[in-house]
Amino acid sequence: MEKIIQIIADELGVKFGQVENTVKLIDEGNTIPFIARYRKEVTGGLSDEQLRDLGERLNYLRNLETRKEEVKNSIEEQGKLTEEIVTALQNAKILAEVEDIYRPYKQKKRTRATIAKEKGLEPLAEIIFNQQEKEDLNKIAEGFIDSEKGVETAQDAIAGAMDIIAENISDDAKYRKEIKRLCYRDGLIVTKGDPEVKSSYEMYYDFNEKVSRIPSHRILAINRGEKEDFLKVKMEKPEEQIINYIERDIIKGETQFSQILRDTILDSFKRLIEPSVEREIRSDLTEKAEEQAIKVFGQNAKQLLLGAPLKGLTVMGFDPAYRTGCKIAVIDETGKLLTTTTVYPTEPQNDVEGAKKELVKLINKFDINMIAIGNGTASRESETFVSNMISELDKEIYYAIVSEAGASVYSASKLATEEYPDINVSLRGAISIARRLQDPLAELVKIEPKAIGVGQYQHDVNQKRLTESLTGVVEDAVNKVGVDVNTATPSLLSYVSGINKTIANNIVKYRDENGKLKERKELLKVPKLGKVAFEQCAGFIRIFDGKNPLEITAVHPESYDVAEKLLKKIGYDKNDLVDKDKLNEIKAHLSALNVEKTAKELDVGELTLKDIIEELSKPGRDPRDEMPKPVLRSDVLKFEDLKEGMILTGTVRNVIDFGAFVDIGVKHDGLVHISELSDKFVKNPSDIVSVGDVVKVKVIKIDTERQKVGLSMKI
Repeated sequence: MEKIIQIIADELGVKFGQVENTVKLIDEGNTIPFIARYRKEVTGGLSDEQLRDLGERLNYLRNLETRKEEVKNSIEEQGKLTEEIVTALQNAKILAEVEDIYRPYKQKKRTRATIAKEKGLEPLAEIIFNQQEKEDLNKIAEGFIDSEKGVETAQDAIAGAMDIIAENISDDAKYRKEIKRLCYRDGLIVTKGDPEVKSSYEMYYDFNEKVSRIPSHRILAINRGEKEDFLKVKMEKPEEQIINYIERDIIKGETQFSQILRDTILDSFKRLIEPSVEREIRSDLTEKAEEQAIKVFGQNAKQLLLGAPLKGLTVMGFDPAYRTGCKIAVIDETGKLLTTTTVYPTEPQNDVEGAKKELVKLINKFDINMIAIGNGTASRESETFVSNMISELDKEIYYAIVSEAGASVYSASKLATEEYPDINVSLRGAISIARRLQDPLAELVKIEPKAIGVGQYQHDVNQKRLTESLTGVVEDAVNKVGVDVNTATPSLLSYVSGINKTIANNIVKYRDENGKLKERKELLKVPKLGKVAFEQCAGFIRIFDGKNPLEITAVHPESYDVAEKLLKKIGYDKNDLVDKDKLNEIKAHLSALNVEKTAKELDVGELTLKDIIEELSKPGRDPRDEMPKPVLRSDVLKFEDLKEGMILTGTVRNVIDFGAFVDIGVKHDGLVHISELSDKFVKNPSDIVSVGDVVKVKVIKIDTERQKVGLSMKI
C-alpha cells in the first residue's frame, strides 16, 4: 500500500501524508465532497478535483496490484515462476505490461505453435533457437519425422519448429515493450477515404499524423469516421527498426540457422505481433482520448451547472418550433408553474399578431420581466419575434437564449411525469427552459448528465466511465452550492453527500407529512438517514427561517461550538447573522482577526477556521452569484448584419480541444479557434475560457454558404 500511496503522491505533486490520510478517509466511507469541505486539516487542503483524481488512481492501482497477484499465482501454479518474472511484475506500471508478462503462460486456444508442440517439435525449436548444433539442420529434422503425428518430411518438422519460435518471440514481454515504444515514438496513423464520397470526414481522406502527436479530438473523429465506413485506418510502424532490434537480440552471427531465424522473426512480427500491437496502441490512444473528452465534458458541465441563477423573477419559458407551435410556460419566482399556452408566430402559420396579443396579455397579467428562449429549432425566428414584440412594449423586459440540451429527454422522463402529471409532454420543455434560466443547477440535475450537451464526442466514449465521471461533477457542483432542504426536489437532494435516491425521497415525504424542517438535526428522524449519512450531508443542507441561523451557512454541526465562540469573541452571537445592519460589522471584525492566533485559542485547524470565517462573513450566500450572469438581450442580430472586424459580446456555450463555441446572437455559435483565444500560446482552451463566460470577440471570418462565423478574442 505504501508503494501505491507514493506513486499517487508523486503524480499529484503532494505529500505522502496527504495521500495516506485521504486514502484512510475514503476507506472509512467518507464522500469526496465531505472530505474536500470538512476534512481539509487531514488532507492538507486537497481540492475536490484532486480528490477525484486521487480516488480514480487509487482504484486503478489497487486493481493493478490485484491483477499482479492473480498473474503471479497462476504462473506459480504452473511451476514456472522465477525471480525475473516476480521483479518484472513488481516493476509493471500499467495493466497492459502485466498482461504482456502473463501472455506466454495464458491458456491458449489451439494455434500453429500448440499443434507443433503436440507433434513433439519443441526440442527442434530449441536447437534452431540456440544456434549451437553443428550437424546439418535437415539431418537433425529427419529425426522428428513421425507420420502418425502428421510430420511427413524434414521440412514439415522445421516449419512446425518455426511456428513455435515465432509464438515465443511474440509472447516475449521484453520485445513487446520495445516494439510499442518504437511505435509510439515513430509510428504514423494513416487514414484514407473515397474522394468521390461527400462527408464530414473529408479532411481525413488522405491524412497521416505521428502517433506521438495526434490530439485526442482527432483520434475520436477518425474512430467515428472508420465506424461509419467513410475511412480506412491503419498504423504505419517502423518495421525495419523493429525487425533489426529483434534480429540483433536473437541471431548470434552467421550460421545455418540465421536465415531460418530471420524468416521466423519476420513471420512472428507480421502474423502475430503487428496486428495485436496495432490493436493495443489504437485502443490505448482511444482510451486516453476518451479520458480527455470526458474531462473536458466534466469541466464544461460543471461551469454550466454553476451558472448564475436569476433570482426573484417571474420568467416566461419559450420553447420554439415551427409546425407544432411555440410552447409557452410562465413560472413565478419560486419556480411554481402559473400557466401554459401555445402560440404560432413561425412558419407555416405565421400568426405573429395573434401570438403577440396572447403573450402581451400574459406579460401584463403576471408582471413578467424575463423571457427564456430555447436554442433549438426555430430559435432565431422566435428570437426575432420576441425582440420585435418587446420593442413595442412600454415595460422594461429582456430575453436570454437558454441551452435546451436534454429538455426533450426530461420532458418524456418518469420524473417529469411525476412532477407534471396533467401537463402535456411538449409543454414540459418550456417549463424546463424557464427554470434553467432561473436556477440552472436545480433544473439540470433532473436530466442525465451526458444529455447536457456541452461535450465533444460524448456518444463515442465509454458510457459507464462517462456516467461515473459526470455523476462526480454534479455531486461537486451541488455540494459546492448547498441545498435548501425545504424546497429541493428528490433529484437535487440525491446528489448531496451521503444521500441516495431512497433517502432523498424519504426526506421529501417527511417534509410533506411534517411541514418544513426547522433544524438540520431533524434529518435524523428521516427513515434510513442515520448518523453516518447525517455527518456526510449536514453541512451541505441549508435551512432558511429555521431555529439556528448557522444553518443558512456551510458551517458543519461539528463546528457550531467553534463558530459561536468565534462570534462571542468579537462581541456578537449567531442571531446577529440575520441582522443586515450588524452583518457588515461582523464581517469587518472577522477580517481583522489573526487566523493563526485565533485557531490556537479556539483549538481548531487554521483551514477549518478560515472556512468558518468565510461562511460567517457571507451567511446564506450563493457561490454562483459570483459567476458571469447570462447575456440579456432586447434586440436581435441577424447573420446578414455581421461584418468582419465587428466587436461583439457573447456567451461561451462549449469548450473543446481545438477552441470554444461562442453564442453571439446569430443562428449558429461562432468558433474561436485555439490559435485565436490569446496572444500567448494556448495548450488547453479550458485554461482561457469556461462554459458560461461572457466574452468580447471580434468577427474575423464569415462563411455565408455554410452559415459559419470565425471569431477571435485577440482584440
